[in-house]
Amino acid sequence: MELSQRVRAILSFVQAADAGGFAAAGRVLGISSAAVSKNVAGLEQALGVRLMNRTTRTISLTDEGSVFLRQARVALEALESAGDALAYQRGEASGHVRISTSAAFGRDQLIPALPALQAQHPGLSVEVDFDDRVVDLVRDGYDLAIRGGHISDSALVSRPVCRLNLVLVASPDYLSRAGIPRSPRDLLQHRLISRRFLGGRVSPWNFRTADGSISTLDLDPVTLTFSAPEALAQAASLGLGVTQVGVHHAWPYLRTGKLKVLLLDVHDPGSYEMVIQYPHRALMAPRVRVTVDHLLATFAKDQALHVPPTRLQKYSVE
Repeated sequence: MELSQRVRAILSFVQAADAGGFAAAGRVLGISSAAVSKNVAGLEQALGVRLMNRTTRTISLTDEGSVFLRQARVALEALESAGDALAYQRGEASGHVRISTSAAFGRDQLIPALPALQAQHPGLSVEVDFDDRVVDLVRDGYDLAIRGGHISDSALVSRPVCRLNLVLVASPDYLSRAGIPRSPRDLLQHRLISRRFLGGRVSPWNFRTADGSISTLDLDPVTLTFSAPEALAQAASLGLGVTQVGVHHAWPYLRTGKLKVLLLDVHDPGSYEMVIQYPHRALMAPRVRVTVDHLLATFAKDQALHVPPTRLQKYSVE
């Protein structure tokens, strides 16, 4: 098999593995499913090993196919990066960068960072998907993702952006009507606004006890429930009740006096974080590198993402 044919065959194999079928791979590559199948079969013949098991409806990787897929990705990324590297040396990173992030973070932090990125690198095109679900970067074809929460260990590279501390807040108007809660138990007499994640789990409200342990408030008397975190801060600012929300969402309202912090001394801020993640690569494409570096530098200057807990005391109720 000639080198050019081998490269086309490897592309077909990788795309078929990612897309889960020859027809889907063909649509991405702009060729027929029969051509994809022929390319993969030719690659198997050249290698002398079966890479995929086929049925009439599905394909699956053999053990040898899984090993080859990992190496094929590295090889294709190296080819892609080879051309980009020359442009990068001239300070001219170019190409398409696909990003996954949540709707709120994308609107408030990512979009404002894009004008400077494209002014510095006009050859870049950026595609952003706003999705609160955790995507599979490799399978779904993303270059990087910006994620918040409890970040689990994975094969992905994670670059820290900030801690995501939680805070309890309510509007001065609501507190003047309903009274100020002085203990977690007092919250049960208030109108509570909670967040429900897309999977159905409700975000817990945790508090530190005198013996150093953590207790969780029973949220049965919740009045309002939202899936979007930014909606929590907005609803609380309108006097609808008490909510727990990320400091970066509450920050604009705290600074303007529309929200006040509650129970700062006993409320547990959690151990959540925001990170930029991307697949581990032997050669990171310059278009991705400059994007990651720019975003990290921009987010580091975003005051709302780096409010120290001690500063919140200024915005607590008296």
